[in-house]
Amino acid sequence: MAKTREIKKRIKAVGNIRRITKTMQMIATSKFARAQQASVASKPYTETLFELVTQLAASLGSDATHPLLKSKGQGKELTLIITSERGLCGPYNGSTLRAAMAFLKNNPNAKGGVVEVVGKKGMGFLKYAGVQVARQHSQFGDKPTYENVRALAEEYTQRFLSGELSAVRVISMKYISAGKQTPTVLQLLPFQTENTAKKSAVSAGPAQIYEFIPSAGELLDTLLPAAVKALLFQAFNDAVVSEHIARMVAMKSATDNAGKAGKRYTRIYNRARQAQITTELTEIISGAAALE
Repeated sequence: MAKTREIKKRIKAVGNIRRITKTMQMIATSKFARAQQASVASKPYTETLFELVTQLAASLGSDATHPLLKSKGQGKELTLIITSERGLCGPYNGSTLRAAMAFLKNNPNAKGGVVEVVGKKGMGFLKYAGVQVARQHSQFGDKPTYENVRALAEEYTQRFLSGELSAVRVISMKYISAGKQTPTVLQLLPFQTENTAKKSAVSAGPAQIYEFIPSAGELLDTLLPAAVKALLFQAFNDAVVSEHIARMVAMKSATDNAGKAGKRYTRIYNRARQAQITTELTEIISGAAALE
């Protein structure tokens, strides 16, 4: 009797777990839909702005001397690692932090520079790994606003222009599609346009010739800071979408496993109950036969 009672408790516990994970899956799906809409909506603006800045810098050629395009060669390198505030999101944090540790290992200047982190999970891991974290950002959550990201981008820009920082990089999960996300290292400052320029030249065919009014240099003064803010905001949006996808998949897997475990315990309970009934019937029949 004690065995069947214990199995029934396990069945109830598994059922409770399944209901919780199912609810978390539904919440993650809802948040993913909203976050995906925000990320996809901002991506065309970010890509177009990036392409425009690339064309402006290319039109200046060797005369491109904007302070955001070149490092002063002094100051420390800053690395911002974007992770989640909460767990239960599968390999999301693990993939991002592995990429971050590999980058720091292969870049001594970055490892000896300033490391900042977004999210409690990243903070806990880096503290355990012995990486000194200069600052933890907790103002973003799972709904980063443009105002908060803009303030952070402006702070980094000012520190870079003053020579306090020689480079700013962001390590986060890049959202490619619902089935694919990959950890990436984005160099935010100094602003790099060479790779995009080569890509555009290959994919766009004949080069386009533009005449800029006002001059390209004047436009860069306005568009470069805007591009830095847009890229950082896009990195946060992609990271949030990737987190919700990972949590949605992880909770679906947990729900399926809990359902399978419930069925397995139900079979075990039925067998144990049947064995108990058989034993009781045998004892009754044996007792009746002894009385004859």
